[in-house]
Amino acid sequence: MPTSVHETFNLGQSIWLDYIDKSLITGGLQEWIDLGVAGVTTNPSIFENAIAKTSDYDEEIKSLAKSGKTSAEIYEVLTLQEVGAAADIMRQVYDRTNGKDGYVSLEVNPLLASDRDTTISEAKRLFALLNRPNVMIKIPATPEGISALTECIASGINVNSTLIFSKDQYASVAKAYIEGTKRGGRAASVASVFVSRVDTAVDKLLAEKDSGLCGKIAVDGIKLIYQDFKKIFANEKFVQRPLWASTGTKNKSYSDVKYVEELIGADTVNTVPPATLEAFVNHGKASLTLESNLGEAEDELNKLAALGINLDAVCAQLLEDGLKSFNKAFESLMSAIENKAKI
Repeated sequence: MPTSVHETFNLGQSIWLDYIDKSLITGGLQEWIDLGVAGVTTNPSIFENAIAKTSDYDEEIKSLAKSGKTSAEIYEVLTLQEVGAAADIMRQVYDRTNGKDGYVSLEVNPLLASDRDTTISEAKRLFALLNRPNVMIKIPATPEGISALTECIASGINVNSTLIFSKDQYASVAKAYIEGTKRGGRAASVASVFVSRVDTAVDKLLAEKDSGLCGKIAVDGIKLIYQDFKKIFANEKFVQRPLWASTGTKNKSYSDVKYVEELIGADTVNTVPPATLEAFVNHGKASLTLESNLGEAEDELNKLAALGINLDAVCAQLLEDGLKSFNKAFESLMSAIENKAKI
């Protein structure tokens, strides 16, 4: 039976799953594929939840620790194992779509976000260790990470450029990808633009203003980024698709499928957490929405500026907060592995 996920795919947008755990590998992922899911993304927070906050990996951690592996080495063994297994399951999608979809993403150590050269070497090492064509290495879109993106694409490494919030940041990522292709790179890539976090931050600033803008700015910004995408890649042979991330609804007064239904457009990806994806399958509607009311989106962003709210400053803070959040999750996970190894 076709689902709203299949219908979205037919409109030109691929839905990926923003999640991984052991149950996904042992059967759950195939069920999602049957529902139309075409890829998987992970991040340090997802692995913290899967490894540190469950007992699913406790025996493996103890065994690896007894063999002499450090916490960092145990983390790498487990993440490579799960991402590799997920990529093997997703290979059917990769083959069916001729390499357009079917990818699974693994992030480089987030503590390296300000270290270009080490990020590049880590990306190359992880990509070689996974040794699968349908794996992407996630690199935060800091200035150093954007520079690393060009080198990685030129070297044939698939990259998911992540933690993008602003139009300018997106444009820099897109141009870095193009530069990599002009240096001979033929790697796949997506540019992950975070959505709901923008509304969460802006809504707080709008709390005491009767503006009618709450819950609108994130989608408005994405609509303009999508227009930039179309212009930047209009004459390019190789295209880096924009990917909408952080699409779970955080404000319960908004629709639970708001950041899926309102962001559907051709040549894009939406990576969705399980609860939101289940809601979309159950009652979501698929229609092309990403280019509707563009004039209204521009007007609302202008109104935001007129209220004295600097969206670029908000996005810069969100990037900083996002890096801190991933660093904290990574460090918490390392600590949890160390503790589990001692039990």
